[in-house]
Amino acid sequence: MTETQPVRRRRGRGARERILRAATELFTAQGINATGMDQLSTVAEVSKRTLYTHFPSKDELVGAYLQSVVDALLPVHPSPAQPTPSPRDQLLAVFDWKPTETTAPFRGCPFLNVSVEVPDPGHFAHQLAAAYKREFARRLTDIAREVGVADPVTLGEQLALLFDGAAARGTVLNSSHTGACARSIAELLVDAALADVGPASA
Repeated sequence: MTETQPVRRRRGRGARERILRAATELFTAQGINATGMDQLSTVAEVSKRTLYTHFPSKDELVGAYLQSVVDALLPVHPSPAQPTPSPRDQLLAVFDWKPTETTAPFRGCPFLNVSVEVPDPGHFAHQLAAAYKREFARRLTDIAREVGVADPVTLGEQLALLFDGAAARGTVLNSSHTGACARSIAELLVDAALADVGPASA
């Protein structure tokens, strides 16, 4: 009879990073509620004890996961070392989604997904998602304000709503191509708002 070999676990530094990578991979692919801590420890190649040492609860891991993806998803101003795109290009850049592989499901916006999986508005994960969505619109508003758009708040909210609609539809259809369609609509909205500003500012 062959003796069963124990599952090997990686030790040393980087356990927290591996756990977060595993959480991002699994939460993106199958959702938060369908992902258990046992599966997370297996994919991250850490023991359950190590997992709970870094994240005493699944809620804490969900919070860390959401915080880890914020900066990658929010509209940002380019750094001084980079060529500065026009405000118009900055507004439209949020719709430049990379095509997904046909074997991988398109999961859209993780914050929309979290708000659906955790519908309680009082839950911290839902509150994080809501705060992100408010910040997303605020940053678009700030970029629109830089060029003197008459109503930057409305434009920011319009673009944020368009983004969320495209992300939700893309998730249902398992297609990132909704981003290209949304971008064409966004171009109409942005160009209409910039029409009275003048080419020098836009």
